[in-house]
Formats: sequence, C-alpha cells, structure tokens
Amino acid sequence: MFSRFLFNEKYCPVNISLLLESPKFNRKLPDVLSPKEVEKLLQAPDLSNPIGLRDQALLELLYSSGLRVSELCTLDLTALHLKESFVRVVGKGSKERIIPIGKYAINALENYLTSGRPCLVKQKTGGACFLSQWGRGISRKTVWHIIQKYASKINIEKRVHPHSLRHSFATHLLSGGADLRSIQEMLGHSDIGTTQIYTHIDRSKLVQEHQKFHPNG
Repeated sequence: MFSRFLFNEKYCPVNISLLLESPKFNRKLPDVLSPKEVEKLLQAPDLSNPIGLRDQALLELLYSSGLRVSELCTLDLTALHLKESFVRVVGKGSKERIIPIGKYAINALENYLTSGRPCLVKQKTGGACFLSQWGRGISRKTVWHIIQKYASKINIEKRVHPHSLRHSFATHLLSGGADLRSIQEMLGHSDIGTTQIYTHIDRSKLVQEHQKFHPNG
C-alpha cells in the first residue's frame, strides 16, 4: 500500500509492489467433533416432550446429511423421502441435490413427525419441517442456540456451532474411506478445492497420532 501511494503521488516512478507476491495465509481448519462427542450430543435431548423430539431429529439430520443450517431451516416436509432414505435439498445458487440419510436420522425424524411436530403446529403453520414453539419455521439463531445448549449440557469444551456437525459429517466420512467427489456432491460444493480442506484435517490427525504413539515422536 505504501509503494502504491508513492507511485500514485509520483514520488516513485515505478510501483515496485507489482513485483511482489501477495502473502498466503494459512486457512483456518473448521471445528470438528469426535465420533464420541457427536454420539453424546445426539443423545442429549429429552425425548419426553415435542421440543426434545424436534431437537434430536434436527441434530441427527445435520450429522447424517451435512446440511447447511440455512438448508435445514428452509427444509420442507415435501423434501423428506424417508422410505427411500434421502432428502432433496435446494442449496446455494438454487442447485438441487439429493442426500442419503442414515437409519438413526430416519428414526428420529419419524418420531418427531409422529409425536413432536403435530404438537407444535398452529393455525398458520406452513409446510416447514422443523417448527419453533410458536409454530413457525425454525430460525438459524434458534438452531445455533439448540446446539450450544446441548454442547454445554454434555460439557464439550471446544467451540460448537451448527457447521460443526457439517464439518464432522464430512471428516468422519473421509476418515471412513469415502470418496472426496462423493463428499463434495453431498455437501453441495461447486469447487472440489473447498472440499479438500477436510483432507488437511485428516492429515493433521495423522500427525497428532504419530507424535503421540511413535517412540521417536
């Protein structure tokens, strides 16, 4: 900036900054929960009431599908295909994708739709899948508070937010041997370079394991 200033003000005949490369900053790795932490988080809601049934279904779906929180909040009942084990989502750029979901998410959703959601429906409730206690579609802020509440309940000390489950979904799939292209498609990334950040997380774990267990680590 100083070099550009000197050139623009004609103190220097050449803008020497054009010869320099911009510094490359390390990309911050996303926060990821361990499988044990995810398991505890998914079991934290109280299933004796409609809100608890909703929260468990919400958490299970986030982890099973890797949905963005905005996609979760706008998810409509017509997007659920539980018998076929997938959800249909419209993501960024109005691009539609089909995401498979596991049996635990399906069971939690069925319990919520049968015994939870009907108790939250009000006169003007629309077709949103996840409802607030006022019968409206759930908000991003509410989802954030839900996850914070249960993370605090089970004493997870690391920073936990809605995207933590999306990051955990991708990282655990990759660790289990899933193909990077398949993960890219499920996450809805237009550029595989965005998905490749999860390979760095996996490598960092390998380094930690090496340092911990290797005799000369």
